[in-house]
Amino acid sequence: MGRQDSQNTPEYDGVSEPENGHPPVGRASVPPTGSPVTPPAVRPPSTTYGRASVPLNVAHQQPQAAQVPPPGPASAPPVQPAADPPGQPGGPPPSPAGPAGEVPAAAEPGTGKSRRTVVLSVLAALVLVVVAAAGVLVVRPGPVDGWLAADPTASPSASATPDPTPTPVLVAADVSGAMPTAAGVQAAIAPLLKAGPLGPRVNVSIVDAATGDSLFAQNADTMTTPASTTKLLTAATVLAARGPAYRLATRAVAGARPGEVVLVGGGDPTLSVGAKGQFPGAARLDKLAAQVKKALDGQQPTKILVDTSLYQGPLTGAGWDGNTIGGGQVAKIQSLMTNAGRIEPVHNEFGGDPRFADPALAAGRAFAKQLGVATGSVGKQTAPVAVDPAAAPSAAPSATASGAAGAPAPGTELGRVESPPLVHVVDWMLEQSDNVLAEALARQVALAAGKAPSFSGAAEAMIAKLGELGLPASGASLADASGLSRRNKISPKLLTDVLTLAAGGTRPELTAMFGGLPVAGWSGTLRNRFVTPSPNRIGQGLVRAKTGTLTGVNAISGQLVTADGRLLVFAIMADATGESVAARQALDKIAAKLVTCGCT
Repeated sequence: MGRQDSQNTPEYDGVSEPENGHPPVGRASVPPTGSPVTPPAVRPPSTTYGRASVPLNVAHQQPQAAQVPPPGPASAPPVQPAADPPGQPGGPPPSPAGPAGEVPAAAEPGTGKSRRTVVLSVLAALVLVVVAAAGVLVVRPGPVDGWLAADPTASPSASATPDPTPTPVLVAADVSGAMPTAAGVQAAIAPLLKAGPLGPRVNVSIVDAATGDSLFAQNADTMTTPASTTKLLTAATVLAARGPAYRLATRAVAGARPGEVVLVGGGDPTLSVGAKGQFPGAARLDKLAAQVKKALDGQQPTKILVDTSLYQGPLTGAGWDGNTIGGGQVAKIQSLMTNAGRIEPVHNEFGGDPRFADPALAAGRAFAKQLGVATGSVGKQTAPVAVDPAAAPSAAPSATASGAAGAPAPGTELGRVESPPLVHVVDWMLEQSDNVLAEALARQVALAAGKAPSFSGAAEAMIAKLGELGLPASGASLADASGLSRRNKISPKLLTDVLTLAAGGTRPELTAMFGGLPVAGWSGTLRNRFVTPSPNRIGQGLVRAKTGTLTGVNAISGQLVTADGRLLVFAIMADATGESVAARQALDKIAAKLVTCGCT
């Protein structure tokens, strides 16, 4: 993400323009051909964080290769749907014209060989091989979209109708398939790694997820510019630090003077102005304004202030290309914004999404409109701290002392709205390769660890969390969490170690990261990949991975299933590539080859 080629044609990790302002946030549904599959039970989003949990459990297998019963469907929460693609994906960026007074930003700068069995539940975490004479049938989920569009804090009605019958989802992996051999993988992909578009530096790690055994390593420990594959580390560390159910709150409090309302940023970049936002089910400013009006009981606010004090340090990352913000790849990183800083809640595949020059002030002005306050009066100020009268009655200011009888005391909370569960935000971050979401999530890792919520504090906290997870933290050197920085270095082995740990089931909170990985030929940054040349199409629906693209950098890391039904995790990273489209196709060809071969 965040690339500008020599022809000034912007290229970055992105997805096609969504319909109705909503991004495609789905998972592939791959029922087998020729025989029906009993789908797992699907529950509304009020259970298990409102989306599919993703257990990819690895259990020890008894010696002497006992027979493994065929895996059956498992109960799982719902998977998010994929929005139907528009007729013409991509296209030029939207007009930078924003609300009155706003202008877009100017251009600125495991180890061991113990035998194990992979028990793969029927989930959206794993796109599985379903190969039959008629091919692979892909069915989009049906009723889940309505669930996700609901208010995330709404509780189900006591008289709610029964859950709708779910459409078919993913079948379980055939764990009895033969594991590829190192020699077989070497023979299959070594010639492909020499493709000219990949350049002279191609670093690779391929691992069998069931055993944790390395099947292929080429400079696997070499520190490599990762681009947006950095987001795999961001996803793992924030899920470990906060948990999938954590929510981010945006509050409104009474200001220091009568009539002032302070909008306090809590680090939720998915906040929406109203019903039409970039992220389905996001917290909304119009609902927060309604709470404030009720709390003020008829008193009209006269001024809106915004508090962005939660974050510290620079608003842009070290090592970002000069056109990163101007090109719409990211916004200035502030603790208050709407739609990840976008002027319009639309995500374009090419050309970036124009952002506000000051996302926090733009959010404040949108809030002021909701409250009937002149947008010209919006300013910035740290919110006053509320005083607990019970703890210090003499210090508690009275309404009379502040000069307005009946006015709430400074710092009094007037309302709050909360984001969807963190697991949803992680999904969107991975699928859309959203740089702002990545940086916001990394600051949650820092806050949870007591570190400064800044670029440097987040990087320090992420690396420390990797070490706490038992991962080789020395395999990462970070300047940001999105991968926009060219100063980031990550080894392919660290990426496959993260994926192997997440698939193992020992840290169930990490398995949630698989749900957001784009699916080849289906969703996110892989939606239009694995198309050309035609042999690459065998990977569609079977490769699920995070991509990474900067000028001269192309990477892909994720999971795939071989022709024999073995789940592999992989990282292929090239940071001295030629023309980007050809380099992507060369990467896809390697993954597609692993899908087709038994490699035994």
